[in-house]
Amino acid sequence: MTVTEKLEELKALFAQMQQALIAYSGGVDSTLVAKIAYDVLGDRALAVTAVSPSLLPEELEDAKIQAATIGIRHQIVETQEMENPNYTSNPVNRCYFCKSELHDTLKPLGSSLGYPYVIDGVNADDLHDYRPGIQAAKERGARSPLAEVGVTKAEVRQLSQQLGLPWWDKPAQPCLSSRFPYGEEITVSKLQRVGRAEIYLRKLGWQNLRVRSAGDTARIELPPEKIKDFVLNTNLPTIVAAFQDFGFIYVTLDLEGYRSGKLNQVLNHETLTIPNRA
Repeated sequence: MTVTEKLEELKALFAQMQQALIAYSGGVDSTLVAKIAYDVLGDRALAVTAVSPSLLPEELEDAKIQAATIGIRHQIVETQEMENPNYTSNPVNRCYFCKSELHDTLKPLGSSLGYPYVIDGVNADDLHDYRPGIQAAKERGARSPLAEVGVTKAEVRQLSQQLGLPWWDKPAQPCLSSRFPYGEEITVSKLQRVGRAEIYLRKLGWQNLRVRSAGDTARIELPPEKIKDFVLNTNLPTIVAAFQDFGFIYVTLDLEGYRSGKLNQVLNHETLTIPNRA
């Protein structure tokens, strides 16, 4: 099936739904879903962004701007995953508890507003990765149109560009909790420390990056081809001082470079078959 045919399939799917609430983070995937839903349903589509300490304030502002550009109605809700020790203890299935909280919030909201469907931005590639949150969403009746139609991550960007969305090449920005090795407790102060560090580097012009946190150590991950430029053309002592102001003691650079899902490499097959609930 061509990308154009997949777009028509997505439009037909939304037309059948008649009304839909979109779990909208402001990332490329959920923003494409919001765009197509709005094009088909107009005011019968609602984008809802969940706010918690694991979402960068800058990401929320981006989500607001993008929703306004699309024209879709946009609502913000707060989620309380930080109050759940099953989440903050950071087990390998942490995302299960995050998405449980999200959809336990969105489903009753949708029902109260007359939206029979809650839609997320899971794409076809996500189904082949370790994503325990997908199970939580599915258990609560959420639908994933991109995955249902077989739209890959590359096709998400292709369709976004085709539809004139200026953020089609926006770097992926998963929740800040993904910056910590499994088993390390997640706290609001740690999330804020990582968030401030990443914002600092982005303001210096480094966009596609991660700041991983392990104890008091920050590990900067950049695309491999950018590492030499970073070392040669960045004032490293100034960066170290800034990170120490944020609360880190040690600041390191990952020589392998940025790779999505890198922290999952510690998981083995047995770990991945753990039921996605406590």
